[in-house]
Amino acid sequence: MSKKYIKSPLNYVGGKYKLLPQIEPLFPQADTFVDLMCGGFNVGVNARANFVIGNDIEDKVIQLLNMFKNYSSDYIINQIENIVNEYGLSDTSKNGYEFYGCNSSDGVAKYNKEKYLKMRTDYNNNQDDVFLFYTVVIFAFNNQIRFNNKGEFNMPVNKRDFNNNIRKNIIKFVDEIHKKEITFTNNDFRELKPNKLTTNDFVYLDPPYLLGCASYNEQDGWNLDLEKDMYQLCDDLNNKNIKFAMSNVVKHKGKINEYLENWGGKYNINFLDFDYKNCNYHSNNKNNETIEVLITNYNINK
Repeated sequence: MSKKYIKSPLNYVGGKYKLLPQIEPLFPQADTFVDLMCGGFNVGVNARANFVIGNDIEDKVIQLLNMFKNYSSDYIINQIENIVNEYGLSDTSKNGYEFYGCNSSDGVAKYNKEKYLKMRTDYNNNQDDVFLFYTVVIFAFNNQIRFNNKGEFNMPVNKRDFNNNIRKNIIKFVDEIHKKEITFTNNDFRELKPNKLTTNDFVYLDPPYLLGCASYNEQDGWNLDLEKDMYQLCDDLNNKNIKFAMSNVVKHKGKINEYLENWGGKYNINFLDFDYKNCNYHSNNKNNETIEVLITNYNINK
């Protein structure tokens, strides 16, 4: 029977939920599991470890993860429902679509747009309210988190609302977090000190992809200098006999990350799309491939 994984209620760009069946079995048992660039925490919440550290440089994401840690799922859902009622937003899980003059295909964006924009403005004027923040995210397009260069949340309205799928994800995710010993930190990945870890600990790195074009690569959010700093950190971990695994992409839309290819050659490159397991990714007839890998400094027993 295949293992059932917990899904984060944050639809974070680059989240690894769909890849968990491929990568989680490749991780060793650890005393401390460090999810160093945790994003929505899909990997960390499913870690097999006595203690889990979820770290990310994005303070707003850590704010949300601490909300899930510090409050019960019932309390979080109740706070969201209160905000939904306060702004007069739709609640299709309770009333269906016709109640709002909408249908499932088109969704409720038209009904919610002005109400959502008012809520978004209120949040931008008071970014300390984590429950308001999360409600804005739920009603934002594709539940994505994005801020402009002025620090304002700027995603447009979603066609869906606080539906039963999101509620179920919150309950499962929060309940799982409360079962484990988890700490969330808001640090630059380069602040990790390998000498503070032991050989029984494990570090997982899921960086922004140098070949990617997601929002976290905008405004020089990730660049070659940071990529090389990450390689150095992995080398430092390896020199301390601390196991690590790094998710990355060696090829995307015809481009090859030659820096990753050259550096990763001294470690184990595990291809996550098994159709490409033995491929030659320099082949000219596969220019549209995206080849995702897990680089480890330990051998995988398959």
